[in-house]
Amino acid sequence: MDTADELPRWATKIAVLLREDLAPWQALNVTSFLVSGVVATGPELVGEPYEDADGTGYLPMIRQPVLVLAGTAELLHTARTRALARDVTPAVFTADLFRTPGDVQNRAAVKAVAGADLDLVGLAVHGPKNAVDKVVKGARMHP
Repeated sequence: MDTADELPRWATKIAVLLREDLAPWQALNVTSFLVSGVVATGPELVGEPYEDADGTGYLPMIRQPVLVLAGTAELLHTARTRALARDVTPAVFTADLFRTPGDVQNRAAVKAVAGADLDLVGLAVHGPKNAVDKVVKGARMHP
């Protein structure tokens, strides 16, 4: 565990890969949903609650940085394949999810399409640094 005087060292990495043609509101929305999936399966990624000098409490946040990257639709499909080949389970967001009204419908929309045919607009992964780097290879930092 890091102390207050140490710089944090992470053996893992969180990366979000977004399709490069998303509108700004879509990119933010997709990033939020995808990171929630990563955190839901990795509770150790969440730090302690915050508190200001007045004693007002605030919610905890993720303990490590989240890289947000951009790439083509083809790169998203390649990243999905790479993640699965490395036993890194991705969170996915498809174009269909922009048109669904809720969680149950979101899962049904993904389930209705074969993995290779998903219209991916975003993907997030958490895992060992080297594995995540290989999954998102070819992506660039999101503008």
